[in-house]
Amino acid sequence: MDENRGFTRAPAPPVTDTALPPSAAPAAPATRMTALERRSSISLALIFALRMLGLFLVLPVFALEARKYPGGDDPALVGLAMGMYGLTQAFFQLPVGMASDRFGRKRVIVAGLAVFAAGSLIAALADTLTGLLVGRALQGAGAVSAAVTALIADQTRDAVRTKAMALVGMSIGLMFAIALIAGPLLAAHIGLDGLFGLTFALTLGGIAVVLWVVPPEAARRADAPAGRVADVWRHPDLLRLNLGVFVLHTVQMSMWVAVPAMLVQAGLQRQAHWQIYLPAVVLSIVAMGGLFAMERRGRLRAALLLAIGMILAVQAGLGAVAASGAPPSLGVLGALLFVFFCGFNMLEATQPSLVSRMAPAPLRGAALGAYNTLQSVGLFAGGALGGLLAKWAGAPGLFSATALLAALWLVLTWPLRPVGRDTQAH
Repeated sequence: MDENRGFTRAPAPPVTDTALPPSAAPAAPATRMTALERRSSISLALIFALRMLGLFLVLPVFALEARKYPGGDDPALVGLAMGMYGLTQAFFQLPVGMASDRFGRKRVIVAGLAVFAAGSLIAALADTLTGLLVGRALQGAGAVSAAVTALIADQTRDAVRTKAMALVGMSIGLMFAIALIAGPLLAAHIGLDGLFGLTFALTLGGIAVVLWVVPPEAARRADAPAGRVADVWRHPDLLRLNLGVFVLHTVQMSMWVAVPAMLVQAGLQRQAHWQIYLPAVVLSIVAMGGLFAMERRGRLRAALLLAIGMILAVQAGLGAVAASGAPPSLGVLGALLFVFFCGFNMLEATQPSLVSRMAPAPLRGAALGAYNTLQSVGLFAGGALGGLLAKWAGAPGLFSATALLAALWLVLTWPLRPVGRDTQAH
């Protein structure tokens, strides 16, 4: 990274921080993943999938099932127990990312997953709402997202990194859609404690994947140049991307305060909402091929701006539907959600890919930790903002606010400078 970007380029060390040996370089084409890159990307995406499936399974049923616990008659305490995961995760993302820079990615990922598993077990064994709150807080402390995405960046070339990040985003999207269907069905048979027990088992599976499937890390040099963490917060384009993930998840959480009610108004009962969500998610994953085509042409910045434009258009569209006063159309809502998931998936792939390219290797975990911290804060802010706006201004006011946020995001991101792709194996 040149000096006018806020970082100085350190002399290249004889041993790189990636697990890809020079012999792993693909002959042609340069944008095709090597076998090692595929193994790394798929296995690390699987870790995300196993962890996120456990988290998502409880979301559709937590508020209802938590009422059955002593203390569950306090809505504020139920809300705190549900949101505590996001608060502690936001607090731990950056320290865990920095720890992965210093102590190695895999050992930090295993430690974080172990903490997450312990929190899941405590929640599964809890017999009071306070016990659930403690378990959720400990789950959030196992904040490994930055370390996992940093390891993906370490083990892939720039030319294929967006594709690797897209695998993570698609796995998360699929787990979300599956959880919307499976969560209520499973809760009816095994209860909330059973869902947390299942989350515990899934997390142990994730630890096994880290230990026995993810490719080994290359040895780290003790004399490798260290970066300054303050540079992560001073780099203008990294700040743009951090702001972007904050706005994206603020908008995402806010809109879901109103979208379920709009689907009900359109004539679709709550238990059938998956009939809209699942096709929208699956079709948006199919549409991801357009992103990879843009990246191959060196138009990753254009893909980023296009995706932000999609988020803006969807918020404006939902606002128009809500303000019309007429019952919404399922077809229109389905189309808007499809466009939203297209933009969301593109952003979940492009933004962390760009963060990993802009940050120097010694600060990659810290940079992604900062990025994931703003993501977690956005999730918390979106829930709070969406609830307040829905109460005070209704759905039209909510979507006016999210559209304004998306418009400001587009304006602030526009000056982002393209980042050159490294098409050679590290």
